[in-house]
Amino acid sequence: MLLSRRILRGRSLNAGRSCLCHLASTSSTTAVATTELKPPTITQFSTAAPTSAKLKFDGSYRLNKLFKGHYFSSNAVGSQQAGGIIDVPLAQTGEGIAECELLKWFVQDGDHVEEYQPLCEVQSDKATIEITSRYKGKVSKILHAPGDIIKVGETLLQLMVDDSAVPFNASDASVGSDGSKSDEHKLELRKSHENDNLSTPAVRSLAKQHGIDLADVTGSGKHGRILKEDVLKYGVEKGIIDDKPAFNPTSIEPMSGPEEQLQEMAESLYHDKIFSLRAYQRAMVKSMTAAASVPHFHYVEEINCDGLMKLKSAFQKENTDPDIKFTFLPVLIKSLSMALTTHPLVNSTFNLENYEVTLKGSHNIGIAMATPSGLVVPNIKNVQSLSILEITKELSRLIKLAMANKLPPADIAGGTITLSNIGSIGGKFGSPLINVPEVAIIALGKIQKVASFREDGSIYPVSLMTVNIAADHRILDGANVAIFCKEWKMYIEKPELLLLHMR
Repeated sequence: MLLSRRILRGRSLNAGRSCLCHLASTSSTTAVATTELKPPTITQFSTAAPTSAKLKFDGSYRLNKLFKGHYFSSNAVGSQQAGGIIDVPLAQTGEGIAECELLKWFVQDGDHVEEYQPLCEVQSDKATIEITSRYKGKVSKILHAPGDIIKVGETLLQLMVDDSAVPFNASDASVGSDGSKSDEHKLELRKSHENDNLSTPAVRSLAKQHGIDLADVTGSGKHGRILKEDVLKYGVEKGIIDDKPAFNPTSIEPMSGPEEQLQEMAESLYHDKIFSLRAYQRAMVKSMTAAASVPHFHYVEEINCDGLMKLKSAFQKENTDPDIKFTFLPVLIKSLSMALTTHPLVNSTFNLENYEVTLKGSHNIGIAMATPSGLVVPNIKNVQSLSILEITKELSRLIKLAMANKLPPADIAGGTITLSNIGSIGGKFGSPLINVPEVAIIALGKIQKVASFREDGSIYPVSLMTVNIAADHRILDGANVAIFCKEWKMYIEKPELLLLHMR
């Protein structure tokens, strides 16, 4: 009998070996006729992904009517949780990405999911990505809440799939003499899964912290869901948690009425608040930290935008597409590309380790955008090959994706020079920091009507825009930037020259 139990617990088999063990009395063995032998019936087999770090699988066979209650198994102990539960980890979302922020869930505990169905949305410091399911099944347990920072490879949630698709773990089950799990163990397992499904990760974490079994807690939420208050109440009743006002929500009466709300708001003004930087904000910390090691110099110029305003007005009058809105920015982007054609050093990147400067063949002009998730800099690829209309459409696409927090990695990577349009917010000019490894960034100020003097002393109005070019002084010097800016200014003040030199 002891040997039978060892077999039922699932002994690990080395590669290239197999072992079939059975236990029977001499009388019972001799009583079995050869003609009564039947081929073994496969009860469970699966190729489901394992949860443990080592590759393990199970091929348990039951020899019906021949060796009652005996199994042949190639599974390793603890290869899979009972009940067909598999872990769904956070996969590698891009090169160099070690963690992501969980933005939102598309599923809840107890939901049924199909293959390739979106499970959640995560955001790295480079892009926002949807995580989809590789399996068809039911959500057993969600392990993280929106806002959590999750490491690559860490389990996002657990799925309960069909038993035929998940390896059987004999070590987790109590096996009766007929080779099946005992009714008592099934009841405990089902009770455990039901409690997991009827509580949030935060509640399960609180219960684990105080050593409380959720199976003993009565839920007061919808459909019997176990709430935080239920765990705290149970802990106080059992003497596990001290009965203090801070931990006893039943003793706290919610405030109501405008006076109480105003008092609560006033008190909150004097309290410190701590928040963690997320996703794009973390990327900006890394970028600006790298920029601090670059020796900057700034070149400031004023540009007459009267011709640019007339061109914009003409575009608007001839526009028949309601989805397109013409602004100054597409023309500024195209004129910048025209100037970069004859000044490729401004459109370069610098590798400090090898002391190498790469003159970029493509004009991938980045546009700094302030979004609800932080500052992000997508770029318009190959501006030198695009028309002003094509640039307008591409800029509109990037703005929509950025505001919806849906920018893919391809739209963020590969920039060669950056424009920061602070004038759209209202600033006259700014002193930007370089987006490493680029060697230049340009801040565009607000276009303003100012008084100017003609040679005869008369005054006339002019639309002026102040631009500030920040450059990497290791690669560029004042003369490089001044000559480049002079040509760019010419294209802006005389837009007709764009047609003359445009290819």
